Amino acid sequence: MNTGMNRRTALLAMLALPIGSKLTGQSTQRDWLPLFNGTDLTGWETYLGKPHKLSDVPGLVRNAQGDYTAPVGLNADPNHVFTVVRMDDGPVIRVSGEIYGGLITAQAYENYHLRFEFKWGDKRWPPREQAVRDTGCCYHSVGPHDASYGFWMKSFEFQIQEGDCGDFYSLAGVIVDAEAVVRDPSNPKSDLAFKRGAPVIVGTTKRVIKDPDAERPRGSWNVMELYCVGQTSVHVVNGRTNMVLRGLRHIVDGREVPLTKGRIQFQSEAAEVYYRNIAIREIGEIPPAVLA
Repeated sequence: MNTGMNRRTALLAMLALPIGSKLTGQSTQRDWLPLFNGTDLTGWETYLGKPHKLSDVPGLVRNAQGDYTAPVGLNADPNHVFTVVRMDDGPVIRVSGEIYGGLITAQAYENYHLRFEFKWGDKRWPPREQAVRDTGCCYHSVGPHDASYGFWMKSFEFQIQEGDCGDFYSLAGVIVDAEAVVRDPSNPKSDLAFKRGAPVIVGTTKRVIKDPDAERPRGSWNVMELYCVGQTSVHVVNGRTNMVLRGLRHIVDGREVPLTKGRIQFQSEAAEVYYRNIAIREIGEIPPAVLA
């Protein structure tokens, strides 16, 4: 059996679905809803924060030190950070990374299986032109666009970074419980590391490092899958589960409340990256094999 060909055929079939298809809640191939129509960014909005001073953004005000004084804002993209191009014989979304911000679904989602592919580009931008390439898929995104660092909505981040694909980051203080160990017990600010069977660390907003590392070499397409049902999410990279998070929640009026739905953001974070075959389907439960 040609597994690669079967996967490609299935993913191409997703793109053939009409963009208005209804999610039915059944876990069958025909229920996949494409989030990228292959032509333009219909169904998405953009938000870009304050650019780095080395970027030239026409019409945006700077102070005496040369720093920009305001964000680019909502659905304004003068430097074409988010575009649709062709690559590897098909349409893809290019995120240049030049200005920090996000490409955000117009619709919020709950109880779903999201699947997409990403591939690194070559370009890197200040202030990370010498750093590892970094971006992310942020889910259950709610609230203002600039809640996290001035660039992203409050959300749970499915990390996409060279060598770190699958990590969890808390954006704007979202909270999770995870089976994990403290990487450096002598450091109270130490990251956590996901470990099956480890005691559950309750109420963390710290980075949780994935296990295992399943990212393919740069230049290859990676298949990323996200399962979210209720207050549980699972990160899957190239078919391998490397993060399980439970108790997804946030603080509202001083109380912890569940955060189980929201919009999906793809970050722009100083690295060129490409996305294709972005599709979602509604599910009622996370498959036991994924959780296990």
